[in-house]
Amino acid sequence: MILTDQELESLSRVLHASPHSLLGLHSLGNGNGLVARAQLPNAARVELIPCHDLKRPRMTLHRLGDTAVFEGTTTESSEIYAYDLVVTDQQGQTHQYRDAYSFLPTLGETDLHLIGEGKHRRLYEILGAQLRTIDGVSGTAFAVWAPNARRVSVVGSWNQWDGRAHPMRLVGASGVWEVFIPGVGQGSLYKFELLDSEGRVRLKTDPFGFFFERPPKNASIVWDTRSDSWDDSDWIQNRQKRRWLNAPISIYELHLGSWQKRSAYESLSYRELAGPLIDYLRRMGFTHVEFLPVAEHAFYPSWGYQVTGFFAPTSRFGTPGDLQFLIQALHAAGIGVLIDWVPGHFPRDDWSLARFDGTALYEHADPRQGAQLDWGTLVFNYGRNEVRNFLTSNALYWVDRFHVDGLRVDAVASMLYLDYSRKSGEWVPNAYGGRENLEAVAFLREFNEVTHVEFPGVLTIAEESTSWPMVSRPPWLGGLGFDLKWNMGWMHDTLGYFKRDPVYRKYHQNDLTFAMLYHLHENYVLPLSHDEVVHGKGSLRRRMPGDDWRAFANLRALLGYQWMFPGKKLLFMGGEFGQVAEWNENASLDWWLLGQGPYHQGLQNWVSDLNALYRSEPALYRSDYEADGFWWMDCGDQEHSVLSFVRQSPSHERASGADRQRAGIVLVILNLTPDARRDYRVGLPLAGRWEEVLNSDSERYGGSNLGNAGAVTAEEFSVHGQRWSALFTLPPLSVVVFRAQG
Repeated sequence: MILTDQELESLSRVLHASPHSLLGLHSLGNGNGLVARAQLPNAARVELIPCHDLKRPRMTLHRLGDTAVFEGTTTESSEIYAYDLVVTDQQGQTHQYRDAYSFLPTLGETDLHLIGEGKHRRLYEILGAQLRTIDGVSGTAFAVWAPNARRVSVVGSWNQWDGRAHPMRLVGASGVWEVFIPGVGQGSLYKFELLDSEGRVRLKTDPFGFFFERPPKNASIVWDTRSDSWDDSDWIQNRQKRRWLNAPISIYELHLGSWQKRSAYESLSYRELAGPLIDYLRRMGFTHVEFLPVAEHAFYPSWGYQVTGFFAPTSRFGTPGDLQFLIQALHAAGIGVLIDWVPGHFPRDDWSLARFDGTALYEHADPRQGAQLDWGTLVFNYGRNEVRNFLTSNALYWVDRFHVDGLRVDAVASMLYLDYSRKSGEWVPNAYGGRENLEAVAFLREFNEVTHVEFPGVLTIAEESTSWPMVSRPPWLGGLGFDLKWNMGWMHDTLGYFKRDPVYRKYHQNDLTFAMLYHLHENYVLPLSHDEVVHGKGSLRRRMPGDDWRAFANLRALLGYQWMFPGKKLLFMGGEFGQVAEWNENASLDWWLLGQGPYHQGLQNWVSDLNALYRSEPALYRSDYEADGFWWMDCGDQEHSVLSFVRQSPSHERASGADRQRAGIVLVILNLTPDARRDYRVGLPLAGRWEEVLNSDSERYGGSNLGNAGAVTAEEFSVHGQRWSALFTLPPLSVVVFRAQG
């Protein structure tokens, strides 16, 4: 097996698509012996020595011309055997290691077939950098999809970032390049060096990189995210059995870098966060925490929404194992973990996914399809099997390796519509001439179906701001398959109402009632998220009219209305204690405000007590999406800006047991003006005593302590279509909550 000039040139110029066919140990044929070759740019002397059978021949390899290719032959054996290379480098140092080109491919035919079909659900187990032991040899198997590259090499700290040292082989027609490199272990830095379709050399980070250097550096790091230290099996089993639509869900949305800081410039690490965050969430009574995107992102002010490492927790706060520690600690404390997931777009950084192999590989080539104009990013090509597979396996990865309990999918509307934020002529219609992105719809259905089949009990939540039908209905009914959908209409209307001076609210009461006209169309989350306290919108506190007393009374009423209204709850950090300044990702929340007078601490107490009642009272969560779970007692008193409604448990629960027909019924009354209203009559669905279980005007919350002496008693006086009613005292700018007593 003699090298031709063309083959030698292809090796020395690193152009050969199958370097393993020329490098390594090969038979000369017909029992004529063996030939060994190695390409070692920094080598001065190279020897081949057998590993196990010392009777096998040793060989000295000689440099071929002025190339970095070394070759040696022997006639003492015609059988391939395991061997080491002993390399003396140009600096006189000697190293011994197994040759990377002596190993068979680490990807099987089944893997390659599933990759081509876009059906490999565990891509993260075969692509990227996988720590393996093969034939007793430890190392890392590298694999990357780059079908249009002319050549791909792994470069890293162990080979002086020289693309000649470890060129990869193209495996069949899959477009996947692969090499196993002995001796490369956890913590090694690496990138892929590609000779792209246009003949340019590009350095790219690994699309499946599990860990990255801390930005602004961007090398991938060999890392094993498998862990045998998980101790949350009971949590996972209970999650599988939980009927989340009928369970309490109150979510604390959190940005890892700015909840609390160690100093003005240093955020808490994942491990440092565990203690104070868990203590706080338990004290406040939230059922879940939702992290803004934890995946690696080069641009910190993007808050994680411009992802450059889809499979890597950001290294700003520690290692992948540190994030696993945090999540396990949260589970041990009974707190679920949701993460924001961003499959809608990715940034244009030339070292990441953009034009990965010199072509529009992950994105569309046509900017009318591939450019996200609002954010200056690129749109995934959902019509490509491998791209859908990349994203679906990424979703499964976060649930599998990090045990997250749910994925909140960002900017779903931007995925669903081809003309999203585009003018006429700036978008390409679908095959039927419509504006719907049919490939994205198919992807979202597949993602939801696969996630729910593989991991029962895991929530998928859509941030979707349009009237697209059946977002939270199963695919077999024609829906997208999400469990829950953010109610952006409720958020917009409610904040619009509460920012108004109370004198004008009587003209806008339908802003608070409109949501019930469409509430049963979807399974809604009521969000007061990070998006509402940035970009000049001001904090929730700043959006409330009036002086401190009125503003905080308004804020308590807003959050009380959110917690009592049907739907799951989400509140961005700082809103629970009345953060005054607009959120700044570079600064800690202003925790010092809790020591400044009664209002901030009072609001925090209010949210804690809201969560306590919410979690203990089935009427507030069991029938969120059932027609009889909510009804207006009276929403027509616009003149006084007073509304009242009833929350109740499912009828079969209220009907069981002698006293159960009285339990599970809650009356909520809102007075949304600064005027106290005494002897205000409201209808009641049952006779007897009604306990005042929450009053936002309590002194505990910073209010004036006006109330109903702990309870009211119904009298047989018909109003609001009810046989019974009572006279109530309604404090100013308040929410009062009453529960029927058995």
